[in-house]
Amino acid sequence: MSNSKGMEGYVGFANLPNQVFRKSVKKGFEFTVMVVGESGLGKSTLLNSLFLTDLYTPSSYPSTKEKLNKTVEVKPCTVELKEGSVRLRLTVVDTPGFGDAVDNSDCWKPIIQHIDNKFEEYLSEESKVHRQPFPDNRVHCCLYFIAPTGHCLKPLDIEFMKKLHNKVNIVPVIAKSDTMTQEECTRFKKQILEEIKENEIGIYDFPDLAVDDENDQDGFTMRDRIPFAVVGSNTVLEVNGKRVRARVYPWGVAEVENVDHCDFVALRNMLIRTHMQDLKDVTNDIHYENFRCEKLAGMQLGSPTNSSTSASLSRSPLEQLELEKEEHEKKLKKMEQEMEQVFEIKVKEKKKKLKDSEEELGRKHEQMRKQLDLQLKELEEKRKLFEKEKKEFENKQAENKKALERSDSSSKSLKGLLLCSSEGLNGPNASPQKVLQRTFCLPGIKSHF
Repeated sequence: MSNSKGMEGYVGFANLPNQVFRKSVKKGFEFTVMVVGESGLGKSTLLNSLFLTDLYTPSSYPSTKEKLNKTVEVKPCTVELKEGSVRLRLTVVDTPGFGDAVDNSDCWKPIIQHIDNKFEEYLSEESKVHRQPFPDNRVHCCLYFIAPTGHCLKPLDIEFMKKLHNKVNIVPVIAKSDTMTQEECTRFKKQILEEIKENEIGIYDFPDLAVDDENDQDGFTMRDRIPFAVVGSNTVLEVNGKRVRARVYPWGVAEVENVDHCDFVALRNMLIRTHMQDLKDVTNDIHYENFRCEKLAGMQLGSPTNSSTSASLSRSPLEQLELEKEEHEKKLKKMEQEMEQVFEIKVKEKKKKLKDSEEELGRKHEQMRKQLDLQLKELEEKRKLFEKEKKEFENKQAENKKALERSDSSSKSLKGLLLCSSEGLNGPNASPQKVLQRTFCLPGIKSHF
């Protein structure tokens, strides 16, 4: 008997979307967009206009000779963007050199190889026994830029989209649509869609939005604008009192975000605001699954392959676990050897530094010892000179003393004679002649009287 009793009150599972929302915001989001087209179609300008920042700015523009000589390259560039509380890890994959050569045969091969390599990396990480969080670097969207010729698609455009429409979500974009009139642009869009249908090319089909989505009323009108005819500009101008991004021409102003001038708003809304998650889901559920099934089917049929991913998938889980263990041990052993080498190098450097310090201290000690010996020698010479001068001074003092003693004895003798002479002169019988004779008859003086 079924329980017909209804649930009354609030249980709480209606809050599950909020839990998913909080978890997703905390984890952040990843998105990879590839831009493909000939040089000069405004790919970098459009990307900067879409995300309102300088995501991709080429350092230099190649010359004509460089364009003719270079081959197609794949250059990924990853930036971290934040809007409100939502973080987006955006990867822009540029393909410089595409369609610039005279012979463009197989110029799409590097692009296909890049997309397959990202699928193989994802499959390899997903097939490991011990899986860890890894970034999703698969290409989720490819913006293919079409030159605004106004006539039809080039053979290169058709061949490229036929080669890649089963591997990536292709969104055709008519670049620099302001070079065409509105009638020419409409006619060109119709011609492009007819050629895509004739060649059975599967471009990305924007699905219908849910009924409760805010932009559902504009969904059909936006989808009718495919392929998007866009105009890119990073120049902000003031038009009719409003600041807008636009391009100025002698005949007027082409506003980037004006739906009457171009399809930039439609491309931005459908690519970023409404269908970014669907692009990721289609990449994971269709393109990646097709690649995965092809790899697994090829392994089961025993087809030869050289990829490490196929080799890893052909093993059992126990063999894969053992292989990962061996690789981990080899990695640890290699790290240990590298650390030992670094330790030995550090020890040698330390020993050399200590030896150099010891030699430097020895040189300083020898230099100080020589300086001390020289100072000691100078002091010894000064001491000898001082003793010699002291001896000479003492000898001179002794001579002076003797001379002084002689001078004292002479002065005493002279004084006694003077006294005697003074007594004789003062006598009663003293004559002037005798007085003079006695006066000058001193020791060492001859008298002439």
